[in-house]
Amino acid sequence: MSFLAPSAFILAVLLPIIVAMYLLKLRRSEQVVSSVYLWRRMVRDVEANAPWQRLRRNPLLLLQLLFLSLMILALAQPFTWTAGASGQSVIFILDTSASMASVDAVPTRLEAAKDQARQLVNGLADDARVTVIAASDQAQVLVSSSQDRRQIFQVLDSLQTSMGGSDLSSALGLASAIAARQPDTEIIILSDGRVNLPERLGIQGRIRYFPIGTSEDNQAISLLSLESSAGGEKITAFAQITNYSQQDAQRRLELYADGFLFNAFDLEIPAKSQRAVVADDIPLDTIMVSAVLAGQDTLPLDDQAWALTAQREPAPVTLVTEGNRFLETGLKLLPGFTVTLMKPEEFEANFANGTSESVTSAAQGDDNASQIYIFDAYVPVSPGLPTGSLLFIAPPRSTEVFTVTGLIEQPIPRLVDPDDPLISNININQVNILDAIQITEPEWARRTLEGEVGGNVYPLLVSGKIDDRRVAILAFDIRRSDLPLQVAFPLLLANLADWLSPGRSGGIPSQMLPGAAVTLSLPPDIVTATVTRPDQSKTNLSLSAGRGVFADTTQLGVYRVNWGSAGEAHFAVNLFSPQESDIAPAQNLPIIDGLQTIDDQLPMQARREWWRPLGFTALAFLLVEWLVYQRANLARLLGRMPKRLSL
Repeated sequence: MSFLAPSAFILAVLLPIIVAMYLLKLRRSEQVVSSVYLWRRMVRDVEANAPWQRLRRNPLLLLQLLFLSLMILALAQPFTWTAGASGQSVIFILDTSASMASVDAVPTRLEAAKDQARQLVNGLADDARVTVIAASDQAQVLVSSSQDRRQIFQVLDSLQTSMGGSDLSSALGLASAIAARQPDTEIIILSDGRVNLPERLGIQGRIRYFPIGTSEDNQAISLLSLESSAGGEKITAFAQITNYSQQDAQRRLELYADGFLFNAFDLEIPAKSQRAVVADDIPLDTIMVSAVLAGQDTLPLDDQAWALTAQREPAPVTLVTEGNRFLETGLKLLPGFTVTLMKPEEFEANFANGTSESVTSAAQGDDNASQIYIFDAYVPVSPGLPTGSLLFIAPPRSTEVFTVTGLIEQPIPRLVDPDDPLISNININQVNILDAIQITEPEWARRTLEGEVGGNVYPLLVSGKIDDRRVAILAFDIRRSDLPLQVAFPLLLANLADWLSPGRSGGIPSQMLPGAAVTLSLPPDIVTATVTRPDQSKTNLSLSAGRGVFADTTQLGVYRVNWGSAGEAHFAVNLFSPQESDIAPAQNLPIIDGLQTIDDQLPMQARREWWRPLGFTALAFLLVEWLVYQRANLARLLGRMPKRLSL
């Protein structure tokens, strides 16, 4: 134990003074009396106050000595070293992502992180300044450089889990900016490690990471979609269940149509694997299908999902190919699309002469024009490209929007961003590709899928916008891979088709991720719309020419959009996030291991000061001493109380 103010021990000279006051004789004048019989008590008092005699037991003396000793010790401010925050300025970054709702900590990981933060705040020096940052999909400073412990605890109590991910990059950027203005700053991260980390970021101040969570046992509904047959005589539901645990799991999947149970499946899901479920007995008048994983796991948020039947006009697609049964069948099975097949020579003739119905309609601005052109192992020879969204599959030569440079053999595919809407929730690691076209990644494109060959990395799927139209390039021929034989193929095809045809269903997508903004594209004469959240709370939106943005998608479930007298649409928000559902806590953050920080060589210890409990204990002894001194008066007072009560 050490002391912050050891000079307070000088007050210890008061201890012998108190003892001396009990030893010294009281001075009295002598008087001659006829008898001492009535003065025996006085004689005993005189003997008790005889100077320097041996002390007798006196509770008042003991209590006074204890009180003064504890007060001197409290004024010396004793402290011990403990694991905790030691800086004069401390910045707490609390992860509030969806994975922090896991119940392997009591009651949740977020509550455990808040308790840890409270303990660390209690161990800080009184003059230490505290900043609290909540790290969800966006970082937010909740309290900045405050010494008000009450305000800090109120902010901690108000924290709640979001339904999105955790962007630690933004939170660390804010923390570094604050630390640069304050000396001796310590940054404390309270998280389960399921976060987005920056690649390179210079941090001012010392960083500490407190891992939260113990379990990885979780199964999730990672995908739920509905497909209608071409004639509309059948609705099929496709669900994907992912087991993120190291152990095999048994779960029951229940499917509900507009709230009524219509099917259930008992599933055995291998460790770190997926199970696909297909149900085609859905009533035709169904509007919403919900899936529920019965039973318990560590993260209940991803045990339920929602999907809505098509609410949009069919989008025309022109497929130009020499013949690809996989593409033809896959596109025709997609709900909300009408597919027109063309041979390359037929497309060239019609495109050059302008006699094709679809091409002519596009030139005239007809709403029935083909919105999507898919070129399978073919690139138009005629100058220019048709109007509309374009998908090139294994293009054999360069065009005005991209450049082909050669051929690569047996690329090993890997994801660039698992949350990219084109590839989200698709397992591409088991796909084998014989060869692919080598393209130079255009400036307008972002890379979604890439392939590795001999240590070099090449783009396999890129997408982006050129002016007002969308363009995607799939660098390999699906017939020269085993992609069509896997579940990933229809999912990838559906994702590409949806991305290439924005604005359908009144501009309202059928599914969204939590926190994503929804752009409403309604009839131009509509000026207001009402959005009803899953908890039945409502928000009125002001629209400009029928367009508006709704960003409050923090709740999981089905949202309802109403406009005009009868206009209505729905969209669902689901937690389809592998990063959040894979809840295995990380014991270390890579950014901490390799990061060079200021004063990084200093020990990560905190002072636990003991003056408060010592001071309160001293006051308790003082109260007891007063009660002992006044015990006679208190006894008389208590003796009179029954008499007064009886009167």
